[in-house]
Amino acid sequence: MGLRMVAPEKPSCPSAQPEWKGSVTIGIVRGTVTQPRLQLFPEPFPVTEQLLALTKGVSPTEVFRFAAPCANSACAHFGSGRCHLVEKVVDAVLPVVSALPDCSIRPNCRWHAQEGEAACLRCPQVITDHPTASAVLHRVADPANTAVPRQAVSGGIPRVIDP
Repeated sequence: MGLRMVAPEKPSCPSAQPEWKGSVTIGIVRGTVTQPRLQLFPEPFPVTEQLLALTKGVSPTEVFRFAAPCANSACAHFGSGRCHLVEKVVDAVLPVVSALPDCSIRPNCRWHAQEGEAACLRCPQVITDHPTASAVLHRVADPANTAVPRQAVSGGIPRVIDP
């Protein structure tokens, strides 16, 4: 039987820190150094000292993705009842998958509830600590930066405008 993360009335943040109350591990970072991709686990599982010890020498959020109950206004990315991080991800970052990934937290996910499938199609490239992230991803991740590049269409091919 899978671990039930949070009650449906409490949205889940899919980009949490492992030390947050109620945090669970939802996936592992795969891919390459320059193009990491999240591989979601079939079910989330608890964050343990043994799990965190596996990441010795690097941040746990470089290796794993965690989810936890949304901190709402206690989070720098949240305001006016919305997660501004996922808004910026959807506005500035192109999808990396063409179909919805299998995701055990989607029923409670703040990002999916707010931005729908657009968030899910971009989610696998969101790595909490990504040392080789592009300038666009750095601007998206900065809670103080509200001026992120917008997607544009050129010749029918979406691209990111990087000022």
